[in-house]
Amino acid sequence: MAEGDNMQTFTSIMDALVRISTSMKNMEKELLCPVCQEMYKQPLVLPCTHNVCQACAREVLSQQGYLGHGGDPNSEPTSPASTPSTRSPRLSRRTLPKSDRLDRMLKSGFGTYPGRKRGALHPQVIMFPCPACQGDVELGERGLAGLFRNLTLERVVERYRQSVSVGGAILCQLCKPPPLEATKGCTECRATFCNECFKLFHPWGTQKAQHEPTLPTLSFRPKGLMCPDHKEEVTHYCKTCQRLVCQLCRVRRTHSGHKITPVLSAYQALKDKLTKSLTYILGNQDTVQTQICELEETVRHTEVSGQQAREEVSQLVRGLGAVLEEKRASLLRAIEECQQERLARLSAQIQEHRSLLDGSGLVGYAQEVLKETDHPCFVQAAKQLHHRIARATEALQTFRPAVSSSFRHCQLDVGREMKLLTELNFLRVPEAPVIDTQRTFAYDQIFLCWRLPPHSPPAWHYTIEFRRTDVPAQPGPTRWQRREEVRGTSALLENPDTGSVYVLRVRGCNKAGFGEYSEDVHLHTPPAPVLHFFLDGRWGTSRERLAISKDQRAVRSVPGLPLLLAAERLLTGCHLSVDVVLGDVAVTQGRSYWACAVDPASYLVKVGVGLESKLQESFQGAPDVISPRYDPDSGHDSGAEDATVEASPPFAFLTIGMGKILLGSGASSNPGLTGRDGPAASCTVPLPPRLGICLDYERGRVSFLDAVSFRGLLECPLDCSGPVCPAFCFIGGGAVQLQEPVGTKPERKVTIGGFAKLD
Repeated sequence: MAEGDNMQTFTSIMDALVRISTSMKNMEKELLCPVCQEMYKQPLVLPCTHNVCQACAREVLSQQGYLGHGGDPNSEPTSPASTPSTRSPRLSRRTLPKSDRLDRMLKSGFGTYPGRKRGALHPQVIMFPCPACQGDVELGERGLAGLFRNLTLERVVERYRQSVSVGGAILCQLCKPPPLEATKGCTECRATFCNECFKLFHPWGTQKAQHEPTLPTLSFRPKGLMCPDHKEEVTHYCKTCQRLVCQLCRVRRTHSGHKITPVLSAYQALKDKLTKSLTYILGNQDTVQTQICELEETVRHTEVSGQQAREEVSQLVRGLGAVLEEKRASLLRAIEECQQERLARLSAQIQEHRSLLDGSGLVGYAQEVLKETDHPCFVQAAKQLHHRIARATEALQTFRPAVSSSFRHCQLDVGREMKLLTELNFLRVPEAPVIDTQRTFAYDQIFLCWRLPPHSPPAWHYTIEFRRTDVPAQPGPTRWQRREEVRGTSALLENPDTGSVYVLRVRGCNKAGFGEYSEDVHLHTPPAPVLHFFLDGRWGTSRERLAISKDQRAVRSVPGLPLLLAAERLLTGCHLSVDVVLGDVAVTQGRSYWACAVDPASYLVKVGVGLESKLQESFQGAPDVISPRYDPDSGHDSGAEDATVEASPPFAFLTIGMGKILLGSGASSNPGLTGRDGPAASCTVPLPPRLGICLDYERGRVSFLDAVSFRGLLECPLDCSGPVCPAFCFIGGGAVQLQEPVGTKPERKVTIGGFAKLD
């Protein structure tokens, strides 16, 4: 029983060794230098994160004409094993890359930066053609001396060599042939020794006697990674430059303001990321194998489809050849018939002219008729003969061949056909459309606009797919809603859900089939139904300073002469006027949303809502004020914060001026947009392209949003004891444009001013 257990254990160990050996064999291609295709020897890390042997890198730079820039970034000290005479027979010399391989690599698009002398004004920038990423990498002025040595890769190569040569002994590098097996290694001398050689090269009483022996190895590396600039051990990692730095590098001006972290933190972070990714891959081996099977099946289908495509193309070309052959035969028959007809007519004309020769044909017959002496008989025969002679005489005088010998009318114009045959190519599906994010937006409806890339085959029609992303995922494949056969390059998606996030994509279709989908575009819909209204400037103060557009969707405040005259009294006192324009609808229930754009050059504009009755009471014939602080907003400056009884203010305004938004201290705002002291402190934020206002009548709250990203800017309480109207206040010059609705404007009933009007 024990013998069977030992055999099973031995079998398990052998299986594990076989698996390890197989794994290392599969990893071998990761350990080959892309230049010499051999195991890495002192690999250097290029700025593009690829590796190359130090000797190969020197040879590549020398081939390009860079001389004196291939220094070793971590130069090795002289050791007993550094000379060819003392090199171990088991450790072959490093094989440099073949010259023909370097020539092919340099001629394939690299090596466009020949070496030159350093100039006084323009220092030389060394470019290295990376064979892995097929691009030129900038090494800086120091060349290879500024690169780090990849010690980790060296350790992996060493472990691989040891795994594939199990049982192979490491020989002493200092013995005379035949060398003995090495028993010690010395990191300082960078060599392996047998017992006798170690004592010989480390005599008692000398400094070398202090060297600490290690296990024998084939590769000696520095104890730690050294900075190539200062020869100091690296202790930090610069996230901005993505480079290891030492203590001296940290104080250099080149790293001022950079994010520098201790190398231990970078090590832990990268190790965690790599471990997490590797764990995910190892935990999804079934998925990897399934995808490999799918790819192999795709390869088989590709071979079959390619053969079918070749047969179809051959059949079509043979069909074209058959049609051309049939057409050729038809055209040749037509030419043959035309030729026979012409030859027949020319033969008849020749016979007719031969009859005019002396003593033959018509001439001979006429000569015999002239010998007739009987008058009646002569007249009878000569009457008909005279007509024939007259025609022959006329033909003789106006002679030309009966037909032309040219066949120009039988020439073929095959220019168009040749062009078509030259342009004969495979049908191409439309390329993936590009969605125009500047013109695509969501308001009362979703407006989607796209275009095809340049040089893309045309599309007959398009298919739009969209779905909500903020709903719980259903089991099974993702369900998309579709709009088929959309003509043109824009479309409307009606009745979207409010407060949702939609993802949309488009693809084109033509005779060749459907093309690829465009990139997904995510759109936020408004948080409430869109309120449609016009601007009503028929009441309020200083109407002469408010210019409302004809479509009543835009308003501009134009400061008049009184304000200019007041500017002269700026040092003694300046009275500013508040101009107000309201919307022509009032909200009495539910939630409503609308958006507008404020001119960034506006001096002071307030956008918001207020009770209809309070707006009329406050602004009908209101006098000029001393300061814009008088303007009622959401209680920020009106003293509401000092009131003993908390009551919702009748107005809620967002203050905008000179391209900035003032977030006051009287209302709760987005913590991410407030100052350092939290919501209680005032601050300013940049003005977005469009502002959104969301009114919740039942809750008595109004929210101001960035209408592009739907990010919250400010939320204020509001007295909703009566109808609430949109309102816009101007102090100085300013302009506001209401966002145009996407769909058709519905009929609305106006409730401002105590009378109703049906649009």
